[in-house]
Amino acid sequence: MKTPAPLPLKALWQLKAKNRPIILSHGINSKCNLHCKFCPYWKEDKGEMSKEEVFALLEEAKSLGIMLYNAWTTEPLLRKDLPEILKHAHHLGMMTSLVTNGVLLKKRVGELSNLDFLSVSVDGIKVHEELRGVKLDKVLDGIKEARDGGITAVINCVISGKNLDEIEELIHLAQELGVWISFEPLHEYEDIPQEVWEDVGIRDMRKYEKTIDKIIELKEEGFPVINSKTYFRMIKNLRPDFKCRASDLILDVTSDGRIENCRVHREGLGRIGDGLNNVWNSSREMREKISTECRGCLFFGYAELALLYSLKPEVILNAIRILNGIR
Repeated sequence: MKTPAPLPLKALWQLKAKNRPIILSHGINSKCNLHCKFCPYWKEDKGEMSKEEVFALLEEAKSLGIMLYNAWTTEPLLRKDLPEILKHAHHLGMMTSLVTNGVLLKKRVGELSNLDFLSVSVDGIKVHEELRGVKLDKVLDGIKEARDGGITAVINCVISGKNLDEIEELIHLAQELGVWISFEPLHEYEDIPQEVWEDVGIRDMRKYEKTIDKIIELKEEGFPVINSKTYFRMIKNLRPDFKCRASDLILDVTSDGRIENCRVHREGLGRIGDGLNNVWNSSREMREKISTECRGCLFFGYAELALLYSLKPEVILNAIRILNGIR
């Protein structure tokens, strides 16, 4: 589905005039077929909403003015009724996106005719199997199938201490595949053992900074890097430099129907049974307090959207270029 030209204006009206979110980020399931040691989500034991409950959630989200439905955590492709859910979101007029580890992508891509944007986790060439526990070729086969099926595909790479030597090669791979590539630095969750971060965390800052400079250089040369240069310059020192807008931009719902402020703090704002509009309005002060006190994170989606919200010129121009490239 092609992105409508007035989308940025509609998003700004929704955010700044109506003070409502534009994205429903839904943890559609609670199971995963990988056990990445730096990820906390597969360890959680939660229930899952029925298809009918998800349909009701989508309908209420649409009435709130939400424009994009994003299915993620832990592995959405494990959910058999995912195609029906995406179809219902499309029927309501929402764009759809999916975040996956790609293991089941080749098997199920034929069912994803109602998917607009696909983000597949690929963290390196040789080290991908070490980090994710699955061979890269298996994931790439699915990406190729999705690309050939007309889905806008993005390789998302989490930059860690393990893959700094493979980032440039990964960008060239994205170019060869004819897909976009996005980056974000590894987030060190507090509930993951410290020895994990000593193994995979970013510790050689000089090497990391040179890697970021190289990504910027390749982006300027025209390689399909989706992040803005403003974002890369900010993450170069691993220090957030923006006012958090996650709670203003995104409605975060877990697999069991809990509404949270974001994927980092995970403060409970209410449950879907309370009504999305009611929770959104009643949690305004709490969300503002969390955002004001937050030290920030560098998740690609949160940071780029916050920079867009702040009307950073280069970020806006980059977003327009990406949208034109998708269309």
